[in-house]
Parts: sequence; structure tokens; C-alpha cells
Amino acid sequence: MSKNILIFCAHPDKDSFALALAQKYYEGAKNKTDKVKLYNLAELDFDLNLTRDKKYGQPVEPLLQQIQAEILDADHLVFVYPNWWSTFPAILKGFIDRVFTKGYAYDFIGNNPIRKPLLTGKTARIMVTMDSPLWYYRWIIGAPGHKAMKKATLEYCGIKPVKFTNFSPMKNTSVERRNKYLKKAYRLGQSLS
Repeated sequence: MSKNILIFCAHPDKDSFALALAQKYYEGAKNKTDKVKLYNLAELDFDLNLTRDKKYGQPVEPLLQQIQAEILDADHLVFVYPNWWSTFPAILKGFIDRVFTKGYAYDFIGNNPIRKPLLTGKTARIMVTMDSPLWYYRWIIGAPGHKAMKKATLEYCGIKPVKFTNFSPMKNTSVERRNKYLKKAYRLGQSLS
């Protein structure tokens, strides 16, 4: 059985190294399944801002409705983005706010504050580039972006396991090291994980 995979590159630069990693993952996955699609969020036209009171709901653009339907059909989600200010770019936060909505990705049981995840049965891979050394991000900063994506977003909606691949440090990285990173992304794609 082949997996249905959706990849989301969340770098505002339309020609970033994050996008190169996402493309390599896509190429690797494409060799194993024909059900793989890559979205470069920088090229999508949607309102990043959740502008209306959540009580009344903000209309969801047709493109985001399509992505929501594709997420429901997907087995595995991949997010590729840079670590900025110890979390992720605003483009990804806006995407999450607009796509992973109440009633679609999660809901509540009556008046109880305990949530009901609605995106169960899916897994995720998160590939993150960062200038900081990984040890510093984990042990000194506390990995807030990783925790936000894993615990407070994807697992909150029922997606698990959520696995991370970190590409660090990026600053002053040689071409040879970047090529190794690209090969690693390709292998991850081939493994469909």
C-alpha cells in the first residue's frame, strides 16, 4: 500500500534552501509513491491573518478548502521551514491558523475544555533548518518551536508520531555539507517517513 504524502514548504523566500530540501524529499518520495504533492506556501494566495472572531468563523478560501480535503486524505504530512526566533516563520503560523481550524482539525466535547482530535491516523515529519547549533536550541532555549509544532499543533489535532530532522548549523555551511543535507532529505523521502 503506497502512502499519500503532502509536503508544505514554509519559507517566505520562493528560492530558499528549505525549498530545495522539500523538493529533494518530494523527489525521493516520488520514486516510491505516485501520491505525493508539494506546496510552497510562499506561492499560495491566501490571507495569513485570522481576521474574524473565531466564534463566527472566517470564510476559508477555496484553495485552503482544497488543502484541507487533501490533508484528510493524506497519510503523512511533511513540513519544511527555517527556525526563526526559536520557532517558525509567520507564513507557517498563518497557514496553521487558517487551515487547522476548530471543527476541522479538532473540536471540543460539549462545554468541556478537553479537545477531541479530528486528524487521527496520520503521521508527520518536520524538517527544520537553523543557524543555531542544535545543542543550544535544545538545552539552552528549550526547543520552543519544536514543542509548538509537535505537542501544541500536530499531536493536539491527533497527528502522531511527529518526527524531526534538523539541519544545523546552516550559517557558513559549506556546499559539501549542504549537499549532504539534500541527500538526507532525498533518503527521507524514499523512506516515506
